Amino acid sequence: MAGREDARGQRTPGAGGQAEWARELLEHLRPAGRDPNRVVAWLAGTAHATVSLQDGTGRLLAGTRVPLDEALVADVTSGRIASAALEDRGRHLRLVRVERSRPAGAAVLAVVRRAPFDRDVFEIVTHAAQVVELLLAGHESTAAGLRLRRATSDLRLAILQLLMVEDTVSARRVAAGLWPGLLDTDTACVYVVESSPGERDRLAEECVSATGERALVVRCPAVDGHVIVLAPRDSAGQELHALVGRRPGVFLGGSARQGLARTAAAYGQAVSALAVARFHPDKAALYAERTRPERLMDPVGLHDWTAGVLSPLDTLSHHTRAELLATTRLGLEFTAVNTAKVLGVSRNTVRARMDRVESLLRTDFADLTVRAAVHLALNCQVGLAEPPPGAGARAGAVRLTDLLSGTALRTWAADLLGRLDADGRDLRRTLRTWIAAGGNAERAAQKLGMHAQTVREHVRRAEPVLERELLAAGSDLYEVVLAHLATGALDEPRLHGTKPGHPDSPVHE
Repeated sequence: MAGREDARGQRTPGAGGQAEWARELLEHLRPAGRDPNRVVAWLAGTAHATVSLQDGTGRLLAGTRVPLDEALVADVTSGRIASAALEDRGRHLRLVRVERSRPAGAAVLAVVRRAPFDRDVFEIVTHAAQVVELLLAGHESTAAGLRLRRATSDLRLAILQLLMVEDTVSARRVAAGLWPGLLDTDTACVYVVESSPGERDRLAEECVSATGERALVVRCPAVDGHVIVLAPRDSAGQELHALVGRRPGVFLGGSARQGLARTAAAYGQAVSALAVARFHPDKAALYAERTRPERLMDPVGLHDWTAGVLSPLDTLSHHTRAELLATTRLGLEFTAVNTAKVLGVSRNTVRARMDRVESLLRTDFADLTVRAAVHLALNCQVGLAEPPPGAGARAGAVRLTDLLSGTALRTWAADLLGRLDADGRDLRRTLRTWIAAGGNAERAAQKLGMHAQTVREHVRRAEPVLERELLAAGSDLYEVVLAHLATGALDEPRLHGTKPGHPDSPVHE
């Protein structure tokens, strides 16, 4: 912004005008007018002068650049003199030191006039310099606060990403510096709070306040409207529930209490519960609120089947194995892009890790029944802190059909899928065909003899009936796939390159 010498229409400073210019100058300290550029422009017009604000390196901060003696500027900015006044070739010049934070160094306010500086103009310049100094200090303080908040946010995300890949030791070490005691626990719950993207930053601050900064609050790097909260304390759920209750358009999903090494699984649970929360009147839901199929399975058989499915990874180092399992667990829940954002790696890295697991298991993740089976194994593997009594005797010999044949599980599956029978559009047939086609609406439409958009509409219509999100692959969809497997509506998936139902028989294409 520039101030030019032009006496036309300008006020003449004087005793009678002092109250007026002082009032105008104070207006620049109001919240709506705190801009050093505006003060410099005001000073140029009021003092009938050209005004420049620059730092010790000569960088223009505001106003119009004017030629200045470098040695004189250095004397002012270094503090050897506080101000200077001189006359040079018909122009009158006044330099005033403006303090700034130490890293930035002092600045100099230069005012150049054709007329000499009288007492009134001198006072205007002095007071204007003080206002500029206050505004610069405020801006630098605000900028420093923003940098600190950004660094703190990045640190919270880094801690979460370490927990996602089961590196709890490093996560605790990083957290101890800023939040002592936050992760001095073996278990925690993960919550996902959803709002519109525009409200997300404010919501994150409210989550920090609601939990008393005794939880890890992270702006989700994958979904713009999500805030992730890892809460060691039981009371955090109630605090977040109360927050959601008084905010329209905000929803809350929470996981069951999990070990810190199961943060990735807990995050998936919270996202799954969030889908349910959208249908609940209180806008909140917990993962433990509904029956999960793995809870209806024989725990010993489930343990031994899981050990058999994941046994090809046992030869890997602990770090590599944990990294592959954590990435695959999230990759089966979310897209490669979102998984990469959550873990802080590239999407190519996510795909490479999942391809390696797919190769080791000698299977095909394009098959939804395979994805559901591996997802079940991954969640059970990390969820069993200690093997149940009697486990380990049949590792590799237990089949998925053995786990799905129990009365309780078959009853659960029949009840779940039976909800679809009330709809006259045969949603059950459409959903079964869509799953068998790998979730591809076009291929399912060809088999059903209908339009692909009709397939998608049927699947979307099934979501509120089943209270599960289906079009976005994840825990909800895999539960529905397991229900189809339990009722015999779908064939058992191929794992380790075997034919369905025969774990030791090689596949011959």
